[in-house]
Amino acid sequence: MSLDLKGKGINTRVTHAGENPDSVHGSVGVPIYQTSTFKFRDADHGARCFSGDEKGYIYTRIGNPTINTFEEAVTELEHGFGGIATASGMAAVTAAYMTYLGAGSHMVGTDAVYGSSRMVMENDFSRFGAEYSFVDTANLDEVRKAMRPNTKLLYIETPANPTIKLTDIAACAEIAHEHGAVLVVDNTFMSPILQNPLTLGADIVLHSITKFINGHTDVVGGVLIAKTEEEFNRLKAVINNTGGTMDPHQSWLVLRGMRTLSLRVQRGEENAQKLAEYLEAHSKIEWVRYPGLQSHPQHDLAKRQMKGFGSMISFGVVGGVESGKTVLNNVKIPQLAVSLGGYESLIQHPASMTHHNIPEAERIEAGITDGLMRLSVGTEDVEDLQADLEQALALI
Repeated sequence: MSLDLKGKGINTRVTHAGENPDSVHGSVGVPIYQTSTFKFRDADHGARCFSGDEKGYIYTRIGNPTINTFEEAVTELEHGFGGIATASGMAAVTAAYMTYLGAGSHMVGTDAVYGSSRMVMENDFSRFGAEYSFVDTANLDEVRKAMRPNTKLLYIETPANPTIKLTDIAACAEIAHEHGAVLVVDNTFMSPILQNPLTLGADIVLHSITKFINGHTDVVGGVLIAKTEEEFNRLKAVINNTGGTMDPHQSWLVLRGMRTLSLRVQRGEENAQKLAEYLEAHSKIEWVRYPGLQSHPQHDLAKRQMKGFGSMISFGVVGGVESGKTVLNNVKIPQLAVSLGGYESLIQHPASMTHHNIPEAERIEAGITDGLMRLSVGTEDVEDLQADLEQALALI
């Protein structure tokens, strides 16, 4: 029997969410059901499973005990009705778009969003007649102006990647629902530990679990969590039919990584706060964006809708791109690599890497300038990270 987590603290919930000890052999760890299909007891049992009259496993694309354990765990952490694990973060994004958009429908999205989340709309969904408006969703007036009678989806990412701008989730939920639209929130940067969009009015929350939830830079995956049974069923049908589902072994690895999520997030946030303060005071740094700094334009919003400030920092160095390259090429501890949210620190240059496909004018308008550097702060000793940044900045 699984543990009743009602009223339990976040660390207990992360450790035990979805836990249901193996009733056959008593295994404490979740077994990996590495199977494509499941045997029915008899013909009537098979028919009842397919009709939905009886719960049971049919085929791993549709459901699998290992995958379901992870889905239940993340659903518990996000306070939702049900979760659906996907093969990648972009599979989750694409499923959300496909569920709510069609020919002649319209989406409003955050302009400074993950590059592929924007490009798949501009390059692919647009070919099938879906319309879109990418705006600064940190400015609620722009959100309101962008809404149309045919707007079906408001898609926000907060904090935005890589500008670290924040969007007011509760206010956007009101705007979306006034127009009969669904609010989807990409919560990857915060994880369920620091932000819970469903409790603020969102209809769907999604994660690239490649990042914080897995946390070990060894798995690619995604997840969608729906607030209601109705939205869960809509998303589930699309994902089952299109096949972007997670593999059992992949799910087992993510679930293993998730058990240390709160510990990793706490340490990364502590490190990020100290590094952000250090960078902000450095003569070679022009600006720093981190929600935990009072200088962040939306520091008050961060305190209101987030339980912590996370471990993602964006900053600009004196001298622009060339100085930035000096830093990127000379840091020793942060790895020069895309992605984020792992136990190790990663640093990258969005304009030439993750967001290089976005036209320059649109990229700069969204705040993704040529000199912007993005640092995902890991769990190393902060004194070592600071000393490493210091020696790299001294070379400018």
